Amino acid sequence: MDRKQLQLVVYASLMAALIAVGAYLQIPLPVGPVPLVLQNLFVLLAGLLLGSRWGLASVGIYLLVGAIGLPVFVGGTGGMAHFLGPTGGYLLGFAACALVTGFLAENLRNPSARDVLAVVLGSLMIYLLGVPWLKLVTGMSWEKAAGVGMLPFLPGDAIKATAAVLLARAIRPMVKHQLE
Repeated sequence: MDRKQLQLVVYASLMAALIAVGAYLQIPLPVGPVPLVLQNLFVLLAGLLLGSRWGLASVGIYLLVGAIGLPVFVGGTGGMAHFLGPTGGYLLGFAACALVTGFLAENLRNPSARDVLAVVLGSLMIYLLGVPWLKLVTGMSWEKAAGVGMLPFLPGDAIKATAAVLLARAIRPMVKHQLE
């Protein structure tokens, strides 16, 4: 493994750790089974900074350690049961989010629109997987699932997406310099 590959593994592992920390920073909402967390901020940041491959790797590390039981999911829990419960679709949506965000960040050439479009479409991926899974697992109607699993989170997600874009723009030059 060359130096650059090793640095990318370290960055992916660091982002996985930050995603886990984001699970502990939660605000329970009284509207449903999905808490407000900072995980998606770090998922978006992983995609923006590391690209599709290594952003996805960072989320994959996080999901793997959670699946084997380490306490990295919301509430300091872990285990495969989380993938089958109400938040399972959102967890898988994190992987899709990192992949889409990273792909767009790597491939769109207009720097002023690139990061914004990447985080918007990346965030959308979380809901495209999370809300249908929530509906399926709980038996809620589409309206109820969207009402408890998406709508209350949109203002906070807009703030987290903005923070991810600002952080990426500040940190990206240092990461690129390290990887040269």
